[in-house]
Amino acid sequence: MKYKFVVSGSADLGKCNEGGQSSAKACGICSSDIFQRTEEIGREVVRQGGILITGATTGAPYAAAKGAKEEGGVSIGISPAATYAEHVKSYRLPTENFDFIIYTGFNYSGRNLILTKAADAVIIACGGFGTLNEFTIALEDNKPIGVLEGSGGVTEEIARLLENVKDPHRHGAGKVVFSKNPKELISKLTELIKKELKEPGEVDNTGE
Repeated sequence: MKYKFVVSGSADLGKCNEGGQSSAKACGICSSDIFQRTEEIGREVVRQGGILITGATTGAPYAAAKGAKEEGGVSIGISPAATYAEHVKSYRLPTENFDFIIYTGFNYSGRNLILTKAADAVIIACGGFGTLNEFTIALEDNKPIGVLEGSGGVTEEIARLLENVKDPHRHGAGKVVFSKNPKELISKLTELIKKELKEPGEVDNTGE
């Protein structure tokens, strides 16, 4: 079974350098290596047998889509726009590095809900309030969530929020994992998904 990993993160990386380390402030609220790290997340999703889903947007999610396609995997985009023309002309969003794009017509807030609902697990890499919105939707839905530590933005606050917000229901707070390493993060999420689905082990075909 191929699990679906959603990457949520900042769509605005400023003057971030795609090809290597950027200066400290070039990537806006994100870490200077955000493009490379989220690109590696996309690659790692594919290496571990997953399908990548993003908001068909720019920035960190786009880097993940790029990595997934370069690794030979499947990359799906879920757009806030209603049509291809609106996606390109009104929202000014990319169409490359996606196998196909689903046009929702629900703007960003509606897109965020559909995007998160489509996931087996959600990865948070940098980002602002839009990313935080996707995080809280995933939390409410009890989805496994992976936080890319050290990537900047809301990732610097999530652990503190989980600790300090006195939510009696706790929702999916026990399914949030943290790592600075993309490979480790995807591995942790895969284990959470398998545990949630209660997948059986390998079938013994020896007849013994």
